[in-house]
Amino acid sequence: MEPVKRGYRSELRAGHAAATRRSIVRAAARMFVEVGYGATTIDAVADAAGVSRKTVFTAVGGKLELLKTALDWAVAGDDVPVALANRPAMRELLNGDDPVELLAGWVRTLVEIDVRLAGLFQALEIAADGDADGGGKLLQTYHRQRRAGARQVIDRLGELGVLSAGLSRTKAVDVAWLAADPLLFDRMVRTSGWSVKAFEAWLRGWLTSQLLQ
Repeated sequence: MEPVKRGYRSELRAGHAAATRRSIVRAAARMFVEVGYGATTIDAVADAAGVSRKTVFTAVGGKLELLKTALDWAVAGDDVPVALANRPAMRELLNGDDPVELLAGWVRTLVEIDVRLAGLFQALEIAADGDADGGGKLLQTYHRQRRAGARQVIDRLGELGVLSAGLSRTKAVDVAWLAADPLLFDRMVRTSGWSVKAFEAWLRGWLTSQLLQ
């Protein structure tokens, strides 16, 4: 029975470690949004999460690692280590044959991400301004990931033969990449006061008119 007991204790420790990590990242994400990247400190995150400073570094890392993890989880919607593009819902969406439904589903996914991500993305831009090697590289990584996601959608529309006449693949990717920018959501919803529903409807209509024949 000893191997079973050891396995059980191992599972308990792993579960506790995961819960601690989630608590730390959620506390950091909340502080990044509420007080800003510059004003957020490791000590403050530790206090908010109810752990020691050492535990923050051990469980997640420094401030930039906290921001990166918070961003990753905001994009995915959880802490499961599976890229958004590899998740069943996204694969099903990209395998569909209806271009209007594809864009509608993609926009819905983008807006769901924007709701979670917009405030954190502002923190990332501030981090990039203050640290070109760290925050700057992280910002560029997210720009590349966003372009890769846009490219997947455009490539599928190209396979379906429905891209607007005269619109090159490169320009189509640029349009989709812009639509996926969380700062667009931030300006329209958080700054200008649009409802999330109104923004989603507008973005869906705009993308459809720009991309489809």
